[in-house]
Amino acid sequence: MGAAVARALAPTHDLLLGGRDRDALDGVAAELPGARPWPVELTAVTAADVAGIDRLGVLVHSAGVVTLGRIEETPAEVWRRTMEVNVVAVAELTRLLLPALRAGGGHVVLVNSGSGQRANPTWGSYAASKFALRAFADALRLEEPGLRVTTVYPGRVDTDMQRGVREQENGAYEPDRYLRADSVARAVLAAVTASPDAHVTEITVRPSAGPAN
Repeated sequence: MGAAVARALAPTHDLLLGGRDRDALDGVAAELPGARPWPVELTAVTAADVAGIDRLGVLVHSAGVVTLGRIEETPAEVWRRTMEVNVVAVAELTRLLLPALRAGGGHVVLVNSGSGQRANPTWGSYAASKFALRAFADALRLEEPGLRVTTVYPGRVDTDMQRGVREQENGAYEPDRYLRADSVARAVLAAVTASPDAHVTEITVRPSAGPAN
């Protein structure tokens, strides 16, 4: 998902590609002029990691984890890990980059999920994290009126993460029934390139067929 968003933004933006997989970052950066890898553990970002980022036009959060299970089967460590990656890391990185975002009149885009709009059985910890992410976006939008804040709610997307989800569900992987990552990236691009008078606060994107969560 992150690579698809990077490709969509590359023609109009200089990119800083954040994540912990240096090889993956280098691979995407090599194909996109103006892109630089930024190897960082997103759950442990510090002020030193963002030093030198003085002006930022767009910040896209697209990392996430999911572990399915009924509430009675889900131990505390799963809840903590899910919240740490899906919410706390997002909040902290945004907090550290607020000065740069303010300087750039920036735009924060949060790739959420259909699970941020509706909770289903066995999706408790993930849905809770995505509802929290939605609340974070709403609060940020109100606290920082100089920024634009967009939440994107995609349905199932053809990604490695989705493959893992289907394994947990003991279901067949059917990519033709899912969104393509570049379709979600286009939604991000539409929000980012909206005219200055338009603040696109939420976008919901569903597959044209198949499950929607």
